[in-house]
Amino acid sequence: MSTTNASGERGAEERAASPKTRRGRILAIDTLRGFALIAMASYHFAWDLELFGYIDAGTTGAGLWKLYARIIASSFLFLAGFSLVLGHYPVLRGRSFAIRFAKIAGAALVITIATRLAFPQSFIFFGILHSIAAASLVGLLFLRLPVAITLLAAVAAFLAPDYLRSSFFDSPALWWVGLSESLPRSNDYVPLLPWLAPFLAGIAAARLAVSRQWLNRPLETRTALPKWQATLIAGGRHSLAFYLLHQPLLIGLVYVYSLGFPAAKPDPLSLRNVECTATCRQQDSEPFCTAFCGCTLNKMLEENLFTAWNAGEIDGTTDDRIARIAGQCTMDARAKDQE
Repeated sequence: MSTTNASGERGAEERAASPKTRRGRILAIDTLRGFALIAMASYHFAWDLELFGYIDAGTTGAGLWKLYARIIASSFLFLAGFSLVLGHYPVLRGRSFAIRFAKIAGAALVITIATRLAFPQSFIFFGILHSIAAASLVGLLFLRLPVAITLLAAVAAFLAPDYLRSSFFDSPALWWVGLSESLPRSNDYVPLLPWLAPFLAGIAAARLAVSRQWLNRPLETRTALPKWQATLIAGGRHSLAFYLLHQPLLIGLVYVYSLGFPAAKPDPLSLRNVECTATCRQQDSEPFCTAFCGCTLNKMLEENLFTAWNAGEIDGTTDDRIARIAGQCTMDARAKDQE
């Protein structure tokens, strides 16, 4: 392709995305975001049932439930990347971006503080909101790059954990990267790698949509919408508020139900083993996770640490004894997994 043609296509793309073009709200994006919110709420409700013992421990961290959770997270990140282009291409609106970033980062901080108080052993230090905030900063670098480069970067981000894991990233300060060999324990762990991939894919898809002028026709109409779609759109337009409020409401409902109809309590060692294995399997093989979790829990029992750790009296993320055990068991499990 000649330089003249390339410049002409870029110019057409930028004219198509000119801030002067009034596209209105894109109902399809709001609707898809609403679907993602409903899916997220259904998954969290199942997680709440598991937390209170109404379904088997580890259910939501394995099999189809695990796939379901990954699809939900990917959809949120994809839509966030798509929306970044809609709001800030070809001209970055600095003030608007800063306000949006502050809201997401602030909400992420609230989630961290709340879960640190409620679940000190598995609090959310880098969940979906943290990942969206970080990806938004990285995404600014790709707003005006060729779509092909953005797609290649998405593939690289997706494959990075398979090839770049290193003990160098085992420090808690670097867990957010997603390349550590020792997996942190968290109720929602969405590190930058590989989860930057769907965000970049969303940027690429939006750039293609803009270049082909698919978004230039008026999409906000006065035609009455079906109630189901209007409900999804309303949720999609207030996704952050929905995210912050739905889980406290759901877990509160399950808690109230448990007061009258409590579930049978499972053996704590078995429960911790299932939880550990389910979390580990998010990024590693089942043989490795089985060996790692069994080794870690057995050594904690041998050193009389399990009871205090299970009761929350020992912080597994900062206690040197737990870190030593986890490190040793990681090496032992990795060696068995490679035999």
